[in-house]
Amino acid sequence: MTDAFVHSFSVIIPTLNEAHQIGDRISHVRRLNKNAEIIVVDCASTDGTPDIARAAGANVHMSVEPGRGQQLKVGGEVAGGDVIIFLHADTQLPETAFAAIDKELSDGSKIGGNFRILFDGDSDFATWLNDFYAWFRSKGLYYGDSVIFLRRSVYQDLGGIMPYTVMEDFDLSRKMERLGGTVCIEDDPVVTSSRRFKNRHPASIFAGWCVLHGLYYIGLSTRALGWVYDNKRRRTSAR
Repeated sequence: MTDAFVHSFSVIIPTLNEAHQIGDRISHVRRLNKNAEIIVVDCASTDGTPDIARAAGANVHMSVEPGRGQQLKVGGEVAGGDVIIFLHADTQLPETAFAAIDKELSDGSKIGGNFRILFDGDSDFATWLNDFYAWFRSKGLYYGDSVIFLRRSVYQDLGGIMPYTVMEDFDLSRKMERLGGTVCIEDDPVVTSSRRFKNRHPASIFAGWCVLHGLYYIGLSTRALGWVYDNKRRRTSAR
């Protein structure tokens, strides 16, 4: 892949016990852009994730406070690239990811955006998830698993990402959408794991989505939102 990019990039990956895949994820990013700054922010992994990430060439930082929002905040504070990319450890960037972002942001009116997302697997359930997320994005709504990216200057102007335990990515995307100038890169989607939806029915996912977003919009505290989210996940995993 070419490294003749106009913008410099910081890729921030939050981790918690991702030893089985973090090395491959970092190597893949490095192959796509050898000059990208790769920042791994770990939160109390017990499986050696930080050591593996360092060995793979990432800059590793530790988050003392729990929660992905806090991890992303730590990463955003140390990032030095023109463009910040938030990448989940279980999400794979397409081969053209950096070139596509570089091209979109060559237009000065664009501030950032995300990618179309595909969930792995060929089941009917994976197809439903793909359609659901496409519908969701058509409403100008998206999450971090679709790889949010934005200019670092804009990120700073927005006050960075909030250190929430849940909905931190959605909160950032709402701020971006209100500012305007966002784009969804459709041609080459990111591919992510559907593991967190295992054993869940589409109706349950949609109902949970409605509850969580409804509580978010009426201003329920992020601590309470986190409790609702974690409680629902515990009930699901117990089935």
